[in-house]
Amino acid sequence: MKDQIGKWLDRFKEGSISKEELIEKLKKLPFEDLGFAKIDHHRELRHGFPEVIFGSSKSTEQLESIVKNFFENNRKILITRLPEDKASYLKNRFPELNWFPEAKLMTFPHPDEVEIKSGKVIPVVCAGTSDYPVAMEAYITGRMLGNRMELITDVGVAGIHRITPYLDLFNSARIIIVVAGMEGALPSVIAGMVSKPVVAVPTSVGYGASFGGLSALLAMLNSCVSSVVVVNIDNGFGAAYFASMINRED
Repeated sequence: MKDQIGKWLDRFKEGSISKEELIEKLKKLPFEDLGFAKIDHHRELRHGFPEVIFGSSKSTEQLESIVKNFFENNRKILITRLPEDKASYLKNRFPELNWFPEAKLMTFPHPDEVEIKSGKVIPVVCAGTSDYPVAMEAYITGRMLGNRMELITDVGVAGIHRITPYLDLFNSARIIIVVAGMEGALPSVIAGMVSKPVVAVPTSVGYGASFGGLSALLAMLNSCVSSVVVVNIDNGFGAAYFASMINRED
């Protein structure tokens, strides 16, 4: 957003836009009312990243209108929890968008094209292959926020020895994201072995008594390791956003 304002001012100075056009652009800077949604253009100035679009309960027409507005205002686009039919609809209208079906995320630009803003890697540790979609949501979100990310899969407590090759990586990070279902023990195990804070992400993976992730959530909330914080069930996005704020180099 700072870069965009700078470009507007440069264009005004060069005479390629009028004073009235500049005022019109600045007038929409705090937010823009689409009727059904108020686009928070000021979010990037406050938080360092544009507003994120929650996709699951919006209509295809609403999503199309919001995405069009983001493109017109040169915003990065991150749409979370997007069903496949809505993703297909948007992809047909905006071919530039990138679709990640496992994570149910849609982005622009591609996460690999986003500038890295921090030298520290954020490890995303995935307990089991069944937890992979939530871990991927965290991984892609972290990349869209300008972080170096490393995804480590299938290192759950049923084979705890699989963690040890990564301890140096964990200790070199500022913060670690750990994604686990079933009994949710992995975040406590890792936090007990390293000196860095852990964001625990319970998933809805598990048998009947896991209660759709509630068992893992309660286990993580009751961790005896003081360096564990917990986000909501399946909330890989929230974990990555929080970790990104800790990982910033100011």
